[in-house]
Amino acid sequence: MHEDTRKTVIKGLMIALVCIATMAIQIPIPGTDGYVNIGDSVIFISSILFGPITGMIAGGIGSAFADILSGYAHWAIFTLIIKGLEGYLVGIIMKNNNTIIKSVLSTGIGTLTMVIGYFIAGILLKGSAIISAASIPANLIQGIISMVIAIPLSYSLSKVKYVKMFKAHS
Repeated sequence: MHEDTRKTVIKGLMIALVCIATMAIQIPIPGTDGYVNIGDSVIFISSILFGPITGMIAGGIGSAFADILSGYAHWAIFTLIIKGLEGYLVGIIMKNNNTIIKSVLSTGIGTLTMVIGYFIAGILLKGSAIISAASIPANLIQGIISMVIAIPLSYSLSKVKYVKMFKAHS
């Protein structure tokens, strides 16, 4: 398979997996017009395994698609930016050196990026910092759960022959 084709395939696959993981379990957050999901775990896995560009594309596009398909289209542009930045930052921090400490640090920064991003987006959409602040605890929990899922899965997946092959070309 040609290298450009491999890159396109892995990006498309990760976009789809982020979208599915985001839509599979959605727990509404009362009063904030948002929901808790595990899509961030796939964003983290994409970024850790395949780098910042794949993480950014998968996180931004996959999560925005999930918002549109789930009836949260008014959040989609914010999600595209927030989740894209989240994936990019995790990938940049993890680049060239994958350790447990860096995995925790990078996904922690990714989680904080998501929490702060949605706090700001909530202020813009709702016109109130107080209403937007109500989503902070749920977003933190979502990020921490996603870290707990993504870090061991990324480590395990990094040992798989096919993942190594795609990683070498990303």
